[in-house]
Amino acid sequence: MHDDPFNAPGTGDVPPDSRELRDIPSVEVISRAALMLLSAGAERLGLADDDPDASPHRDLDEARRLITALAGLVTASGEYLGLHAGPLRDGLQSLQKAFREASTVPDPPGQGPGEKYTGPVH
Repeated sequence: MHDDPFNAPGTGDVPPDSRELRDIPSVEVISRAALMLLSAGAERLGLADDDPDASPHRDLDEARRLITALAGLVTASGEYLGLHAGPLRDGLQSLQKAFREASTVPDPPGQGPGEKYTGPVH
């Protein structure tokens, strides 16, 4: 019987360069999760396309959720991120500003995505 749900039989092949989760330092796990949220938020804002306003991937409701989750993660784990904290905060703030610019009816200051964790973004 397998106790590891990530390597259980029938769950697919594990890439040869992957490591066991227990072997990955926490800062790397947190950073990877933050980067995934950051990338997904940018996609949902349409920032990966030449014209974000015309992007078929733009979904501000989804972007709001992703940005808020990123803000919570970065704020809660900031003390553990060391030199990664600054760039992740900068990326978060860029997403928050892009969201504000993309919104037809901007949120009041302090009410935008993730601002309950980061404070108002200008």
